[in-house]
Amino acid sequence: MKNLSSLPRKHDAVLLLVTLLLLTVGITMIYSSSSILALERYKDGQYFLKRQFFYILIGLVGMMILKKTSYQKLGKVAYLGLFLSVVLLVLLFVPHLGVKVNNATRWLRLGFFTFQVTELVKVSIVLFLAYYLGKKDVDPQDFVKGFLVPLFITLFILVLVLRQPDFGTVVIIAMIMLAMLFLSGARLRYLAGLLALLLPLAVWQVVRSDYRWERLKTMFNPWNDPLGTGFQIIQSFISFGSGGPFGVGIGDGMQKLYYLPEPHTDFILSVIAEEGGFLAVAVVISLFLILIFRGFMIAYKAPDLFGTLLAAGLTMTIAVEAFVNIAGVMGLIPVKGLALPFVSYGGSSVVMSLASVGILMNISSYE
Repeated sequence: MKNLSSLPRKHDAVLLLVTLLLLTVGITMIYSSSSILALERYKDGQYFLKRQFFYILIGLVGMMILKKTSYQKLGKVAYLGLFLSVVLLVLLFVPHLGVKVNNATRWLRLGFFTFQVTELVKVSIVLFLAYYLGKKDVDPQDFVKGFLVPLFITLFILVLVLRQPDFGTVVIIAMIMLAMLFLSGARLRYLAGLLALLLPLAVWQVVRSDYRWERLKTMFNPWNDPLGTGFQIIQSFISFGSGGPFGVGIGDGMQKLYYLPEPHTDFILSVIAEEGGFLAVAVVISLFLILIFRGFMIAYKAPDLFGTLLAAGLTMTIAVEAFVNIAGVMGLIPVKGLALPFVSYGGSSVVMSLASVGILMNISSYE
């Protein structure tokens, strides 16, 4: 293995630039999409904007710290991060600590702030899998030590996440786990068997849940219930159609005025589509594609398996979240209610996304 301490420190400038551009788009559109809503709810049109600035500041500080911290040192806290994730997931079910919204308990109350625990869980699982699978004494083709051990530990945490319930996050983490096992060199027959087991379980989870089944049916025909289950996605379609090629102008959109639900979070891309048009949407998607490409290039050039798996896992987390949000608001998959990384309003999301970028930049310095 290369002597990491002796290598030059040249961080990925393109990754940093793309991240800052996405944050700029997010800040602009959060203010545009939320000012009227914030004025009505909190008597302050800049309420969400100011909070997002605060979260971004925290995230940027964390990013700079992690950029300068050798990713090798993160392996030493991999198990601690996993343990902390389990503790926080359990605390969600403690009265007055867990915050229940829309029949799901996903936020932990920390004084004046709430924190979405699964944002930390995703990064913790990626770090754990990368560290464990990257150890020299772990043979990825060994069924017990290289496959069953990381699988059962991950599944244990996924059961806790499913109890919230948060089926979408479970699917995302399961996909990332499968990808990281594959990249580590696990036998294909192990992965095929696991996939054959997980797919029926996923279908069963959808069929047994009325609201998940309704979401799936709505994806195929939202106009069957235009004022009920289909309302959100239909309003999103109207936003995309109203924007045309170049949009109606920043701040001049109509769909954010109580038509789109929570336009500054889940459906912020719909506001971008209306106010910035197809061109703005294409720019946002292009920025994500560049970020994802740079992330995988960092993984490819990493000096060891731990760095490769860690960079790939963090990049896949951002990529899958972006895809799920973008595809959801376009009606290509059921709406999940997942933030668009760096762009949507949300402290937990932006802080952990920026932390991930900080780790990626540190790994890039060892290419």
